Amino acid sequence: MTSPAKWLVIFVKAPQMGRVKSRLAKEIGPVAATRFYRTELTRLLRTLGRDPRWQTLVAATPDGVAEQGPHLFGDLPVIGQGTGDLGQRMQRCFDVLPPGPVVLVGGDIPGLKASHIAAAFNALGGHDAVFGPAEDGGYWLVGQSRVPRTLSLFDGVRWSSPHALADTIANLPRGRRFALTHRLWDVDIGADYQRWIDERR
Repeated sequence: MTSPAKWLVIFVKAPQMGRVKSRLAKEIGPVAATRFYRTELTRLLRTLGRDPRWQTLVAATPDGVAEQGPHLFGDLPVIGQGTGDLGQRMQRCFDVLPPGPVVLVGGDIPGLKASHIAAAFNALGGHDAVFGPAEDGGYWLVGQSRVPRTLSLFDGVRWSSPHALADTIANLPRGRRFALTHRLWDVDIGADYQRWIDERR
């Protein structure tokens, strides 16, 4: 019997000025913030999208941008995120995909490599959920085995706060097992951006 596909979802905003990295743009300007986002998203699509170990698709907002998929996101399939807050849009990805484990990541994680995604899928072999903790108390990756069913993880999460990961884990039903994978950092403020610049050198 063939195993269900593994699904990697890259969860993004359209890489257009004024739509991305608003907190960062306040410190370094919208041009530099948009350039950063496009650079990292392009790298991520190239690094992860061609890996044969999983099926990769892009979940993009606003929904209309899905029609521009070949222009903005290479040849990867693109779906719209739909309406609602961040948690509702993330949950929709877990709810609508065909059977198989699902891992969801953002498009702006400088240290993210294919080996991190492989580790997350491996963790789901023995756990109901997996999280990639970020240095700021949030997380850069969330995944579910979806066996025997998809879990609802995002109600009441305090997004963009040091409590985001703890709030999400608290939503796991009693008895469900979760794993933590590699701790990475994302770029939200000017100091993060400078770190990105320094590490690229």
